[in-house]
Amino acid sequence: MDQRVPAVSMRNITKTFNSGAVVANKDVSINIYRGEILALLGENGSGKTTLMNMLSGIYFPDEGQIFVDGKEVVIRSPKDALDLGIGMIHQHFKLVDVLTATENIILGLKEKGKLDLKAAAKKIKDICDQYGFDLDPMQKVYNMSVSQKQTVEIIKVLYRNADILILDEPTAVLTPQETQSLFNVLRNMKADGKAVIIITHKLNEVREISDFVDVLRHGEFIGSLTTSESTPQEWTDMMVGRKVTLNIERPDPLGLPPRLKVKDLTVRSEEGLIKLDHVSFDVSGGEVLGIAGISGSGQKELLEAIAGLQVTEEGSVIYVEDDGTEEELLNQDPNKIRRMGITLSFVPEDRLGMGLVGNMDLADNMMLRTFRKGKSPFTDRKNPHKRAELIVKELEVVTPSIETSVRRLSGGNVQKVLVGREIAEAPKVLMTAYAVRGLDINSSYTIYDLINQQKQKGVAVIYVGEDLDVLIELSDRILVLCEGELSGILDARKTDKNEVGLYMTSLHGEGGEAS
Repeated sequence: MDQRVPAVSMRNITKTFNSGAVVANKDVSINIYRGEILALLGENGSGKTTLMNMLSGIYFPDEGQIFVDGKEVVIRSPKDALDLGIGMIHQHFKLVDVLTATENIILGLKEKGKLDLKAAAKKIKDICDQYGFDLDPMQKVYNMSVSQKQTVEIIKVLYRNADILILDEPTAVLTPQETQSLFNVLRNMKADGKAVIIITHKLNEVREISDFVDVLRHGEFIGSLTTSESTPQEWTDMMVGRKVTLNIERPDPLGLPPRLKVKDLTVRSEEGLIKLDHVSFDVSGGEVLGIAGISGSGQKELLEAIAGLQVTEEGSVIYVEDDGTEEELLNQDPNKIRRMGITLSFVPEDRLGMGLVGNMDLADNMMLRTFRKGKSPFTDRKNPHKRAELIVKELEVVTPSIETSVRRLSGGNVQKVLVGREIAEAPKVLMTAYAVRGLDINSSYTIYDLINQQKQKGVAVIYVGEDLDVLIELSDRILVLCEGELSGILDARKTDKNEVGLYMTSLHGEGGEAS
């Protein structure tokens, strides 16, 4: 039995919302020790972030106790947490773009005497040197990369003397190289005796960086495992509650001719900034073309331009019919593309803003895709109703009924409805932007299987993803964008995520095919 005193002990924690209707955490007990890195795992909605939000003072538990260094404490605010040495780094950064790193880090601190920016910058530099951060204290936030912004957030809590750090999905938007730099910093913190908790869904990274794994399922604590003595398969089975296959089957491409030919596609934002700069590629029927890039590299604009949702400055998007006839899609709106007889399905990043209507129920959201097909002056509700029932069954959508408004569903279930609707259209081209974001592991692998089924039917699939391990396993080729330009196109069977990461952060050659 472990005789050490935990840095944090959470005992029988329960948290509900909506007057008890939603149970986020139920009777959860975990221990966190200094000099260790704990990975907190669970499917979306399992209560991981809620539990850590209680530890960091954002929520207050309905029941249970929290102990820090063996002493019971009450944490009612983030300030209370920081006073106890607990700091949380959230997925979405809370920084002021026009201020420097130093100004952001000391913002909100009440110190005696005149504010001494020079002394603050020196203390920040000392923290950077101690743990291995690469940061200029005087750099403006608007000039920073995503990883530098994350560094500012981490140093912000270290500056306030936190020695228990919680990181929520810290590698979600980092390249492999930036992830390794972060892991080196976390190892230095561990060596310095700090307690580190990581909430993540990337199991390969859990294996690499953590010492222990705690698993939650449906808001309840399932078990704790030593990382080195367990496997990702065991963690997944605990998260889901049954055996889950973690293999992505990648059938060979069908060798069909190009379905889409994109040439010199250029998109400029409303502010006049170039978002895509003369991007050229093609994608064939029966292949999956993965799109990789740091967030904001032009992925969104690329898919929206092809779908007719984005005004382009120049270039062409040619759709090739089965008989070789070519049709120009550029600057055609989605309705016109549909009237041309082209079945192009698009799963956008913005699920409710662009993909579905939140106040409409599942069946009516199906009807958005089919109501123009009917010959009757009256809208056909029968077929959309059947389609909604099928999607709910096949993708295990959790909903009281198909008459439930989409807005009342969880993010993961909204995503299932959207993906299911677009695949049900039997498209010739399927484009997905972060199709599994917000989905549990079991549902994610269901989507990967559906994508491969589309590929085997001869569909040209364009898949934008943020998990490079999955992107490499699922794709046939990977197109890499860097600052709106085509950095390279890689053979997914011959590359690795470190090479993809290098292409994500620098332009290679003329953006041609690479092997």
